Amino acid sequence: MAVRTFVPILIPGLLATAVSAGCSSNSSSAASGKPQGTPALTKAQAQQALTSFADGINRAGHGFSGKTLRSVEADPQLSMDYAALRLRRTIRKRPPKLAFTDTTFYIPRLTGYPHWFAADAVSGKGKGALRHALLFTQAKQGAPWLLAADPYPSENALSRVALDPQGLATPVGPDVKDLAVAPAKLPQAHASLLTDGPKASGASVLADGAKTSETYKALKQGEKVLAGRGVTLSSRFSPGRYKVYALRTKDRGAVVWYVLQQNEAYSASRRGKLAVSGDLIGLAPAKSARTRMDTTVLVQYLATVPPKGRATVSGMYRKAVAAHGT
Repeated sequence: MAVRTFVPILIPGLLATAVSAGCSSNSSSAASGKPQGTPALTKAQAQQALTSFADGINRAGHGFSGKTLRSVEADPQLSMDYAALRLRRTIRKRPPKLAFTDTTFYIPRLTGYPHWFAADAVSGKGKGALRHALLFTQAKQGAPWLLAADPYPSENALSRVALDPQGLATPVGPDVKDLAVAPAKLPQAHASLLTDGPKASGASVLADGAKTSETYKALKQGEKVLAGRGVTLSSRFSPGRYKVYALRTKDRGAVVWYVLQQNEAYSASRRGKLAVSGDLIGLAPAKSARTRMDTTVLVQYLATVPPKGRATVSGMYRKAVAAHGT
């Protein structure tokens, strides 16, 4: 999206390394084989929601307007993009204009609120093209449609979503038993892996990859590099306080949107080792980090869960949302 800057996990001024919520009770029973509920909206309405979002986000980016951003986004997207907006306002660099192409909508049948739908779309062109797995929510009847999540998938994971004869998708409940891992359990499994490694309890449900085992290795290597420079880093991940959303796939699996929170603590024995830089710009005064820095980071993920086997994480959007230096 237009106001964000996608930056891998940044250790202030020192190191860059690669790290870079539940379906509501309205979910249909995918096991029953009989469609339940009604469409969240029509495809024409979904296109209108996407167009309105793009218009609003472009206005927010041009004017560095948090108020406008709040009119088109909901958390966790709002908190993350507001932090990105603060960064751009601080460095005085407006984001490029956002426009979507190659859009496909995935509209579930629902039996209650919040209503929601997903969209696969591409922004940018050529080498600058970026795929999106957008998730919009509507809190209640008549409320605006707001972007709640948009992890960047490395592949078109949403093309696996199953559609019924009417072209509608099937939502998957957070605690279903017919998947390799229930969607509600994915955040804790992923948080355990990134905090304690692939051998942590429950982490075996996730396949090795750039956003799982390789991220853990990069974090551990980063800690070693920092230690050699007189900086201690501790990092812990936990499930975010947001709903998990999931859609049934053609192989009876699911694609799942979920969020983790990362808490980082940096400490140095001498001043000058830490700095508010990179992804943290705009979140704290530039010279506030003297010997300690604490940050809060939100990370959105998109995972594909099979009926049997290990879940694969294909999408991610990471952004520091708070920083405090002493």
